Amino acid sequence: QVHLVESGGGLVQPGGSLRLSCAASGIIFRLSAMGWYRQAPGKQRELVATITSGGSTNYVDSVRGRFTISRDNAKNTVYLQMNSLKPEDTAVYYCNKGGNWGQGTQVTVSS
Repeated sequence: QVHLVESGGGLVQPGGSLRLSCAASGIIFRLSAMGWYRQAPGKQRELVATITSGGSTNYVDSVRGRFTISRDNAKNTVYLQMNSLKPEDTAVYYCNKGGNWGQGTQVTVSS
């Protein structure tokens, strides 16, 4: 059974940084592509970033250059480093592996 647990969200001022973590179990993590999604109030869930098993990354245009997705196969964990945060980044952030979702972690960017 796939189990994904996100952490690291919180309240941060505009321009600040946060690092999200997603610990995975029940999968062969090193062979798994992983993704981060987010859902803002009243909006559809959107893809933020993905990372392949080989470490190739992709980002939605709105976060490219500010966010970095990475992985630690020894810890079965995928990260999302978020810098230069903007109020429009406020959302619940979810980890994803092949249709399986974590519970999400709230990120609020506000002064």
